[in-house]
Amino acid sequence: MKLSIKPLTLANWDDIEALFHAKGCSVAKWCWCVHYRFAKAAMPKDRKSALKKLAKGEPPPGLIAYRGKQPVGWVSLGPRAAFAKLETSRVMKAVDEAPVWSVICFVVPAAERGQGVARALLDGAIAYARKRKVKVLEAYPVDKPGVSQPMSMFFGAASMFERAGFVEVARRKPERPVMRLALR
Repeated sequence: MKLSIKPLTLANWDDIEALFHAKGCSVAKWCWCVHYRFAKAAMPKDRKSALKKLAKGEPPPGLIAYRGKQPVGWVSLGPRAAFAKLETSRVMKAVDEAPVWSVICFVVPAAERGQGVARALLDGAIAYARKRKVKVLEAYPVDKPGVSQPMSMFFGAASMFERAGFVEVARRKPERPVMRLALR
């Protein structure tokens, strides 16, 4: 069955809750995908409510993948400026002044891994960014030889981004490239 990709809004809020409570998604349940959106001093205590507030706004804070009506994955993305913590990151700090959108993380429940959900989410993120007339997508994946633990792969694998046409533009840590895709 083909996956459909939809932006997170209040209308599908229950789906993100179900997804983040699925087996294998404990980090997402702790973070609620707002960890990189706030500077340390401004981090809200109630991260779930912070994400829900973002779901009310524009642009949506990310996309949900569905198999039929079942939510099977999530990708957090948006304008780089919406992710305050990137500015203080040694690995993910700005490469230049280009107005990029950032693909931050993926959440895929254990039962759905290895079935192309993350790749479908990345393809959906690319299509969504093109629709919004974004010029450049940027990502901060993991580039390690061999198989990595799922908990360390929420940024995605560099090979997945390479297959989607992203190119490395910086590398400040051996296993963490900064990759970009120019959109037309």
